[in-house]
Amino acid sequence: MELSFRTLQPEDAAAITRLSQQLGYPGTNSATVLRIKVLLLYPDHCAFVAVMGQTIIGWIHGFQTIRLETEPFIEIGGLVVDENYRNQQTGKKLVDLVKEWAVKKGLSKLRVRCQTKRTESI
Repeated sequence: MELSFRTLQPEDAAAITRLSQQLGYPGTNSATVLRIKVLLLYPDHCAFVAVMGQTIIGWIHGFQTIRLETEPFIEIGGLVVDENYRNQQTGKKLVDLVKEWAVKKGLSKLRVRCQTKRTESI
């Protein structure tokens, strides 16, 4: 099966919820649908999914951040790859999509925060 990528859609909520739960973030499909719909309203946010066959195996969310003390930058708000598909460069490819989106917005800085227990992500 071939890996493909596309923009996140509200109908992806069940997969997003399932993947988020793998990292310990509880949620419901209905709450995730609402979050996706709100996120899609904001042009300073992007979200992409990685799809293997018909199955979503990963997602990423990026957003523009404005601070008084620095130039605007893109922050990765969330990134999850299914535990059964890790270490196959899927996460890197998702990050690359956010980088491309940032360049289109005229921004060159990308930041990510993550929990210190996720040493591989760091």
